Amino acid sequence: MTAPAQITALPCWSGTLSAAPLEGGLSNESWLVTDAAGQHVARFGRDFPFHHVDRAREVATARAAHAAGFGPAVEYAAPGVSVVQFIPSRTWTAADVRAAPDRIGALLRRFHDGMAHHISGTPYIFWPFHVIRDYARTIAAGGSPFAPDLSRYLALSDRLEVAQIPLPIIFGHHDLLPANILDDGSRLWLIDYEYAGFGTAMFDLAGVASNAGMMAGETSALLQAYLGQPPDVDFQRAFDAMQCASLLREAMWAMVSDIHLAAPGSDYRSYARDNLMRLEAALNQFTQTHGTL
Repeated sequence: MTAPAQITALPCWSGTLSAAPLEGGLSNESWLVTDAAGQHVARFGRDFPFHHVDRAREVATARAAHAAGFGPAVEYAAPGVSVVQFIPSRTWTAADVRAAPDRIGALLRRFHDGMAHHISGTPYIFWPFHVIRDYARTIAAGGSPFAPDLSRYLALSDRLEVAQIPLPIIFGHHDLLPANILDDGSRLWLIDYEYAGFGTAMFDLAGVASNAGMMAGETSALLQAYLGQPPDVDFQRAFDAMQCASLLREAMWAMVSDIHLAAPGSDYRSYARDNLMRLEAALNQFTQTHGTL
């Protein structure tokens, strides 16, 4: 059944409806649907065990995010599909994130302080270094062209993990690509909760910075807004190491996706190579600032 036919068959609409595809998803298919009640986003996506993605958990988290004031309302959900409130807004770009690091820092502080109180059910733990190790197994088993470099990636990941510092456990988003931030003109919204779970704040902070290509002054403003004070030397070193881990994890996400996914218009190998190039630049900057890992 085609996506338009699946949308038409859903029991949640009022009156006549129309649907148009939305661009931008690397692993999911989304449609803007208009009916007599207004506009909605229908999102199709199956479970991805190779990415640790469970759609029932994602929907439960999206409901919690709405209750906490961070995400749009979930209006309907069934296996393989969810329908959420459409937020008239502008999708942020990397330039938008870089231009507002203090605003992002304050948003993440509120998110990390508030989300855990709204989460129910079995807890999910997100630890990027486990993800990297598990991705390596999938990449090796899948005969990926990137497989010959896995031992080097894993050794690097181990060094980046050792560079981390103890931090409180919070509930994080863990997929802070610029496109997952919406601006309605008065407030910011977060969408796409596939990887949300309990962990430390460091991956969200480092991930939003590395995904947007923040420079030193911008990351300083981000951390100042989040922490309420400048980071100490150990925190800054762990943050810079986690930026490298974020890029490595994103590259390996693409390597796994190259084996298992085929979203229209997505070139996973190019996306992996792009993130590996950015990783090399981040590692060079880390060495210049902190010395050898």
